[in-house]
Amino acid sequence: MNRSFFQVIRAGINTTFQDEGRFNQQHFGLPSGGCMDYKSFLISNTLLENKKDEGVIEFAYQGPLLKLAAGNTKIAITGNVHFIIITANNEIIEGKCNRSYNLNTGDQIDIQSTKKSVYGYLSVEGGFKLESFLNSISTLSKARVGPNNGNKINKDDKILINKNRENKNNLKATVVADNSSVIRVLKGPQYNYFSEESKKVFFSQKYKITNLTDRMGMRLEGKILNNIVNTNIRSEGITKGAIQVPADGQPIILLTDHPTIGGYPKIANIISADYDLLVQKTPGTNISFKCIDHQEAEILFKKRYSDISKTIKEIKKIN
Repeated sequence: MNRSFFQVIRAGINTTFQDEGRFNQQHFGLPSGGCMDYKSFLISNTLLENKKDEGVIEFAYQGPLLKLAAGNTKIAITGNVHFIIITANNEIIEGKCNRSYNLNTGDQIDIQSTKKSVYGYLSVEGGFKLESFLNSISTLSKARVGPNNGNKINKDDKILINKNRENKNNLKATVVADNSSVIRVLKGPQYNYFSEESKKVFFSQKYKITNLTDRMGMRLEGKILNNIVNTNIRSEGITKGAIQVPADGQPIILLTDHPTIGGYPKIANIISADYDLLVQKTPGTNISFKCIDHQEAEILFKKRYSDISKTIKEIKKIN
């Protein structure tokens, strides 16, 4: 039995276990959840030659400080993250994202902060030893669903690793950042609830991301949108990326841990191809929206995954 494990010295902010998500449960009131930034999640596993849906640690703004208390492993950190590795001999290595590193007993990883972004990912070769619930290890902390009794990772937790390091090679990916502030959307099911002037405002003015943002949703601040039909509707199923507009006229974007039904009109929905870009925007950032049709959204979806596949195919050995 492998006894490799990390000891959590500092938990960081909103640090949880995540994978692709827990699907086909929304009719029971359980959202799919899963990683916020799919591209970063996928690359983190690919760098270690893991299964693409292997569970990882996701963190926001500041990550954990972990000590490899026993065993040896290989890790990768993805996103735009500042971190260091402190070896058992107290040597400090300035970490670089989107590549793998070997860790030995006594080494520490100090994930200090994300840089002009929100989420980062830590994966280990072979994955973490976690119990699956409904075919997923994703943590939905507000519902206490997932590993670690559905809780965020806490100080002094012990994080078990499935196996010791086996792969001799370290790998590196070249990831091109997208810093666009334009988020493309489709018209929502209640698009025509809003005045013509408000529709023009929505697609011509910038909206600021507020501090009231987490894995569940993102509140925006900007010009008020005027609903000319009804500010409430009969509750209906909603999706990730839906943009609701409550009675105050300020949009709320529903994110990965969104409620499964809602009763506010939806003016638009973020396209899948721009979702990763959106969730990495920090509070205080201004964004604007561009309306496209379904055909263009499908083309952009295919291009997005083609670009990710290209990034993965171009991963190189570095030793």
